[in-house]
Amino acid sequence: HLYYENHDPEVLSLLLLRNTGLEDTRNTVICAEVATIRTIMVSGKRLADVGYRVFSGSMMLLTLYGGYLCTMRAYRYMQRQKELKIAAENQTDSEVLKD
Repeated sequence: HLYYENHDPEVLSLLLLRNTGLEDTRNTVICAEVATIRTIMVSGKRLADVGYRVFSGSMMLLTLYGGYLCTMRAYRYMQRQKELKIAAENQTDSEVLKD
């Protein structure tokens, strides 16, 4: 199997003809093979692009989810600190009332 990247279809067909020993004869079968090779290259590139986009999208979602978790943890920490402060004040007030 041949793989030539970034070549003109005409150059690709000549390379294919040269490698198959059919330099002098050009028929539709050879042209169909060249079209198939070009389609495979394009679909491979498209598959890589789609894979990259899916991976990048999943990393963005993961980053957003991590930010959400971090924010919620900080919020709960602040709420807990407020509750502890109020509890400490209430405890101090009840001790003052007992005296």
